[in-house]
Amino acid sequence: MTKHLLRKQRPNIVVIGGGTGLPVILKALRRKNADITAVVTVADDGGSSGIIRDYINVVPPGDIRNVLVALSDLPEIYKNIFQYRFDSKDQFFSGHAIGNLIIAALSEMNDSGIFNAVQELTAMMKVEGHVYPASNYPLVLNARFKDGSVTSGESEISAAGKTIDKVWVSRSNNEAPEAVPEVIDAIMDADQIVLGPGSLFTSILPNLMISNVGKAVCKTNAEVIYICNIMTQKGETEHFTDADHVRVLHQHLGMNFIDTVLVNTEPVPNDYMDQQKYDEYLYQVKHDFNGLRSLGCRVVSNNFLELRNHGVFHNGSQVVDELLGLTSRPLSWMDSELN
Repeated sequence: MTKHLLRKQRPNIVVIGGGTGLPVILKALRRKNADITAVVTVADDGGSSGIIRDYINVVPPGDIRNVLVALSDLPEIYKNIFQYRFDSKDQFFSGHAIGNLIIAALSEMNDSGIFNAVQELTAMMKVEGHVYPASNYPLVLNARFKDGSVTSGESEISAAGKTIDKVWVSRSNNEAPEAVPEVIDAIMDADQIVLGPGSLFTSILPNLMISNVGKAVCKTNAEVIYICNIMTQKGETEHFTDADHVRVLHQHLGMNFIDTVLVNTEPVPNDYMDQQKYDEYLYQVKHDFNGLRSLGCRVVSNNFLELRNHGVFHNGSQVVDELLGLTSRPLSWMDSELN
């Protein structure tokens, strides 16, 4: 497979994922001169998103809400209102973010699905870039574990405490999930496809398991970059190396499609993390650079670590500086490691 990047003054970057990692990268990209498209997972079934999804059967709004705010040019007061989460003891409103309710309302008003509703909201919120739900309809995430058992639902999968073998997505009406043409066009026209950071099995793979999305990511001429997680995750990637993350991605799509991997090499200080607050994160991901290169990946290693509020995060500015630097470097299939 030969790939090249079409050099432009404004690189066209598509970021695919969900969870808390995606907005970190998007906020940093928004401060740079990049043409941004966010493709957001629609398989979440936990928290406020899961409750709203169960009540009115709409695409879970939480990840979409956070991405809209990350790319919005509205004053902070408006974004804070959109993000406000009720702490009332009212049985319905407690725990719901105002933005989730607005997205759900627009979905009901727009009978053609969530995609057009989100496009209306991007205009209202003065979003810089594009926000595309990975599917126009809510999807169910399914998993088969190493012991052969199968379960459905993102929350149930994470809580099962078993080693995941494979995940896939389905619709409630048993139709094959597909992304709208705009999502596929964005992937095919991109200079860079960025996966993550985020939960491997529940934030990144649900997007790639949509058949036409996975095929487009494998077929595009864009450089496909995986931002490897800093920490392993309970119920998903316990004891994984960085090469194990990429190996799982390749196995799910049936080919080696990751071109470049961004890896944090800065150690997390002992006893820094609040293990009660961040109880899903276990150990720092171990490095296997030889394994990554054997999978056909260029390795970019650097200090991408940000320590904040006794939690471990990616430094969005540092990651984005590296991403934009890669748009000006030729993609070489020679083994290389940049420090």
